[in-house]
Amino acid sequence: MSAITIDGPAGAGKSTVAKALAKELSFFYLDTGAMYRALTLKAMRAGLDLNDEESLVALAKETTFDFKGTAAAPVITLDGKDVGDDIRTPEVTNNTYYIARIPALRAVVVEAQQQIGQMRDIVIEGRDTGTVVFPEADVKFFLDAKLEARSHRRAKDLKEAGRSVDIKNLKNEIQQRDHSDQTRDTGALKKADDAIYIDSTDLTPEQTVEVMLTYIKNY
Repeated sequence: MSAITIDGPAGAGKSTVAKALAKELSFFYLDTGAMYRALTLKAMRAGLDLNDEESLVALAKETTFDFKGTAAAPVITLDGKDVGDDIRTPEVTNNTYYIARIPALRAVVVEAQQQIGQMRDIVIEGRDTGTVVFPEADVKFFLDAKLEARSHRRAKDLKEAGRSVDIKNLKNEIQQRDHSDQTRDTGALKKADDAIYIDSTDLTPEQTVEVMLTYIKNY
């Protein structure tokens, strides 16, 4: 099976690009962040203390992840239920940090991700997919963009989802998320030594995919 990883900070366009690339290659698209978001949603619904690491790890171990829909645009299911929209709320976004920072919980999720990758060709995106999840991936990308561009992209997504946006607050939130992602003890955002760096600030998603395809074809 082949694996292509795309890592990078929030708002760099990873999801949009990864979905398009997976469709172009007829690969399965795996959004690692969706799995952590799904666990966060489950913990919130269960009323768990998000600082209770033991309970959260136990929750992860008893959770079943699956995906439905097309290979290039799968929708995550949590214990058999579609939670594709529910995991994208601001509340879940703000609380996912507490879930994703726990080493033992990440180990459970990473194992699930690796099992998915063993069964099919995948394009996987996240923060540590090229360094931790699939360190032996066939091709690795690190997708980046300037803060201003990332903030406006995120604002556009939120507006399209019918949510109000304060661009200044959003920019601050992204900066804070960058800091937490880069400094966490486990699964920190980091460019793999052998990853191809792409700055998408001035590129459309279509142009970014074309750049990636050029590298992949020359691999």
